[in-house]
Amino acid sequence: MEPLAITACSATSALGRGLAAHLEALRDGRGGLRANDFSSTPLDCLIGRVAGVEDTPLPAPLAHWDCRNNRLAWLGLQQDGLRDAIARVVTRHGASRVALIMGTSTASIGSTEDAYRRLDHGRFPEDLRRPEIHTPHSLTAFLADATGIGGPALTISTACSSSAKVFASAERLLRMGLADAALVGGVDTLCDSVLFGFHSLELVSRQVCRPFDTHRDGISIGEAAAFALLERADSAPEAPRLIGHGESSDAHHMSTPHPEGRGALAALDDALARAGIDAGQVDYINLHGTATLKNDEVEAKLLPRFPARTRASSTKSFTGHTLGAAGALEAAIALLAIEHGVVPPNLGCSVPMPETANWLALQPEMQRIDIALSNSFGFGGNNACLVFARAGVGA
Repeated sequence: MEPLAITACSATSALGRGLAAHLEALRDGRGGLRANDFSSTPLDCLIGRVAGVEDTPLPAPLAHWDCRNNRLAWLGLQQDGLRDAIARVVTRHGASRVALIMGTSTASIGSTEDAYRRLDHGRFPEDLRRPEIHTPHSLTAFLADATGIGGPALTISTACSSSAKVFASAERLLRMGLADAALVGGVDTLCDSVLFGFHSLELVSRQVCRPFDTHRDGISIGEAAAFALLERADSAPEAPRLIGHGESSDAHHMSTPHPEGRGALAALDDALARAGIDAGQVDYINLHGTATLKNDEVEAKLLPRFPARTRASSTKSFTGHTLGAAGALEAAIALLAIEHGVVPPNLGCSVPMPETANWLALQPEMQRIDIALSNSFGFGGNNACLVFARAGVGA
């Protein structure tokens, strides 16, 4: 594929607001999880909660979009000069030539939960009788209103791979000439549906999640907003690149990955082929690594495809699993790895699975990273892999 330039990027998570806060935490090996103080009834676990969401009101013209997910999206838009970058792209290409593609798993369902809790004679309470927020497309529609972007607007909801797949969708739109630039990203907030849903599957750990640890016992849930601007490579010769993407849908099981990792492997092969590289050229892998027994076991089977010099880690013990926002958040982390030469540690892993020992970074490492791979493997066999590169490297 023709590489795309990433001309702006931003991340907001439990690690803080903006890329600088994330870089500092990753370099220091300092996670952002805290005791659960969010759920409507007690649940013994740790969460990756973003500070200040409740204190971030939407501007009056956007108030009809108000819900926790859109507040987090608005908070994310304020970081890293992103709003100015969006305005420049809209001015350069025209609003109708900029696409908007967002990934989310639960969107604004937290407000819908609240509405059902507070039913008023069988109806939603007056303040929540706003159908525009009770839909998976609420996030994308809100952002179109907030940014003035008027091109193709898509919402991708494929569980944990949602905001990784937005990069692939953007590449297709630009390749087909339907857009000249795209704002992509993912936003998901904490909500009872997720916390108690995963708890009902017996997948939530009571401690900080430990991806690829022999004694791992489940995930930690988080929330995040992450965004990137994509344009054709000639518009920004020095910007990092999206050089490959791969997707698959193996549909093996609703919540369990294929035992041999066939879907994940298909997505990986597709991404490397599009990038025009082989596995030996990958310097760093941001693993999906949720710390569930099956997910980590299956993803570990992909590592022997890479030479021992390739470093790998899951960063979910830093942020929690941010679900539909994870792909975009971890893409931002992969881009930080390239820009600053930092390999984030696989935090909390004290007894690594033996089959991961050659690749797993247990402490922060500093080295030149030219090519980074980011894996996102979701429920239902929805898989995506993204390949990023330093300008002038790779395809």
